Amino acid sequence: MLRSPFLYLFVSLFLLSCNEHSTTPIDPTRFTKEAKILQEKGFSNLQKSNFNSAFYYFNKSKITFETYKDSANIVYNLMQMAYIQQINGDYYGSKETLTESLPYLKNDNNYGVAINNFFGIADKELSLYDDAILYYKKAIKDSKDTLSKQAPLNNIAVVYIKQKKYPEAIAILESIVKSNILSDKIADKRSPEIHKSKARVLDNLGFAYFKNGMEDKGLAFMKESLALRKQIEDPYGSIESYLHLAEYYSRTNLAKSNQNAQMAYELATKFNSVDERLKALSFLISNGSGTQYAQKYIVINDSIIKIRNNFKNKFAKIKYDSKKEKEENQKLKLERAENLLSLQKVKYQRIFFIIGILALFFFVLYLRKRNRIEKIKTAYDTETRIAKDIHDELANDVFNAMTFTQTQSLDTENKETLIQKLDHIYARVRRISRENNTIDTKLNYAVNLKEMLSTYNIERTTNTEGTNVIITSIENANWEDVDDLKKVAIYRVLQELMVNMKKHSGASVVVVKFDTSDNSILINYSDNGKGAEKNKIIKNGLQNMENRILAMKGSIIFDTEPGKGFKVKITMPK
Repeated sequence: MLRSPFLYLFVSLFLLSCNEHSTTPIDPTRFTKEAKILQEKGFSNLQKSNFNSAFYYFNKSKITFETYKDSANIVYNLMQMAYIQQINGDYYGSKETLTESLPYLKNDNNYGVAINNFFGIADKELSLYDDAILYYKKAIKDSKDTLSKQAPLNNIAVVYIKQKKYPEAIAILESIVKSNILSDKIADKRSPEIHKSKARVLDNLGFAYFKNGMEDKGLAFMKESLALRKQIEDPYGSIESYLHLAEYYSRTNLAKSNQNAQMAYELATKFNSVDERLKALSFLISNGSGTQYAQKYIVINDSIIKIRNNFKNKFAKIKYDSKKEKEENQKLKLERAENLLSLQKVKYQRIFFIIGILALFFFVLYLRKRNRIEKIKTAYDTETRIAKDIHDELANDVFNAMTFTQTQSLDTENKETLIQKLDHIYARVRRISRENNTIDTKLNYAVNLKEMLSTYNIERTTNTEGTNVIITSIENANWEDVDDLKKVAIYRVLQELMVNMKKHSGASVVVVKFDTSDNSILINYSDNGKGAEKNKIIKNGLQNMENRILAMKGSIIFDTEPGKGFKVKITMPK
């Protein structure tokens, strides 16, 4: 009978756990691969001068790398975005993008050098020269070797030239040339980019000499730089050489100035370098080469302002849209997490509910089993007590009555004696019966309780000591306010006291006094029997009394000494 419901509940719990939806773990390699693909798309579009698309893909790649906090790739993508912004004249936007990369830098000095260099370039173009120099110096401080220091050093010299601090610029550029870090041997072994750096330094040094009044020396270095740039096929770098030469000859030879300006303009147009085109046109205009150049200058200048403003707006919109998309994705993830948490909560609620049912099921079984055992024990105790009472109290009396009828003639006197004996036996049988009857806790409770106590009121005869039981105020106890279970407990406890008195006390007077208060029933029992030692009274029936009273949250106090009777004070809450 027990196995079937338990098995059903256990199987239900098992199936509930198995049927819950499981979540598929996220594969980080898939997202890393996706971020790399986006990064490659950014490079491809940058090479094709598709700046909007390049910026978009670098930004998407950056956001994807943020998912797994890949700091190096996050910084790299932000650097590319800042570079695109600087190409298109969005210097404030590039500084904002570079600032976004700072929390991800950690201990990577290479990226730190590049980012500070980019900050310097942005501030230089915004004519914030002191700030630009500060960033270039930070880049130098973070550089790991002499070669990586030369780019920010060269940039500081360029800023000094713009500030007309020509001696300071010359000092820096000469130190780079003298260090041989850009020598041909090193360039051949390390990288062809070193040739471009060398040409850049020579050109800037020649221009600084020229601006500082050393025209011949300056011209020699600028020519050397242009020759090197032609040799290594660096047409983009040559634009700067032609512009410097155009400015140099604008003082002495307008034809050569125009020639160099025209070369610079053609190369700048080829590479879509708008700033250089405008600068070349400004030389041609100032040299008086014709109004057509002035018209071109106006058209290009107006166009570039619009284009750059358009790029700025598009870059800002791409970042804004990406931020909004990221926030929406995070909100969606949060909602999914909350839904998952809710599902988990429901799952555990179901599990705990079933566990609770199981616990309740077994608790009920335990209570039933315990109650059954208690009933069996109670029935056994009752049967034992009845058998003992019959044996101790009735068997001898019945035997004596039988012997009396067999040995004595039933004349009037003997007949009267026999009737008394039978009457005594009948009274005892009634008392034993009352002790084991069910207890009426309704309207007749006080009457039945008094009748039970009165059965122990035994008249004194020539053969037995009598017992006078005095019951006071039992009707005034307001029994209708007392709980039924407490009435049963009081009945049984007083019954145990009377039995104990009859068996052990030998009392001739017993007083049971009832009283009541607003919340309690007060019962005082006393007899003039033998009494007992206090440390020996809590056993057998007396222990049962105490357990009954305490179970009802009442109290019972025993007071006795040998030869001084027995007293009990019971307090029972209603």
